[in-house]
Amino acid sequence: MITRQTTLWMELQKIGIIIFGAFAVAIGLNFFLETANIFASGLTGVAQFLSAFLPLSTGVLLFVLNIPVAILGWKKVGRLFTFYSFLHVALTTFFLEVVPFQALAGDIMLNAVFGGIITAIGVSLPLRYGASAGGLDIIALVLARMSDRPLGVYFFSLNALIVFAAGFAYDWEQALFTLVSIYATSRIIDMVHTRHVKCTAFIVTKRADELREAIHAHVTRGITRMPAKGGYDESEKEVLMITITRYELYVLRQVTEATDPDAFTNIVPTSDIVGSFRKDG
Repeated sequence: MITRQTTLWMELQKIGIIIFGAFAVAIGLNFFLETANIFASGLTGVAQFLSAFLPLSTGVLLFVLNIPVAILGWKKVGRLFTFYSFLHVALTTFFLEVVPFQALAGDIMLNAVFGGIITAIGVSLPLRYGASAGGLDIIALVLARMSDRPLGVYFFSLNALIVFAAGFAYDWEQALFTLVSIYATSRIIDMVHTRHVKCTAFIVTKRADELREAIHAHVTRGITRMPAKGGYDESEKEVLMITITRYELYVLRQVTEATDPDAFTNIVPTSDIVGSFRKDG
């Protein structure tokens, strides 16, 4: 059941995930990417590039570059989302300064792949809990909401500039390994960040009015009500049909179980939607 206590617990979980994500990004950079001269994705890669020409560390430059992006996110995405995203950036800056540089692998391909995967985990887990790693992630998130396409598509496209920067700054072999790292990052992000994945829930219930009100209090989606009759006990029921994103499925389950524990819910994947569907939910 969704209560103040569970809401507080969810916020504490979110903060814990943000701390873990920031630490993972620092590990991916300082143990793999930075040691192999491979650029990361997003503004982190931009900060790496600028740190080669400026007397500032990657962490400090990352923090500075995210200030204007935080202002944009505050206006376009949401204040709470931006606050948690900037918290992730600040913690990443801190961990980048305290985690030592240490090469774990001598092979540049291993560094590119594992560095990309580890940083992707640090970026995508906060996205799943309503935050981000800041920078280009916020821009990509805005574009993904507008078009309802996978986030990784925009994430990969926007980072093409990082690849060209790596090519001109170092050599094109480094640029290709940067491309490998960014590709690994984008794939992991799409696996974890599943807001674009839709599903449809068919809820058979005897308490349709109560359940409809409870769902609308927590999920902003339309509901289609259909009369039904039990095949065994012949009791009168209703089927509530609602199409949601994978993100909203967890909340829907909580609301359904709290309102009508006897409800029967069938959840099926939705391959496509034609018509009006709110994309920023």
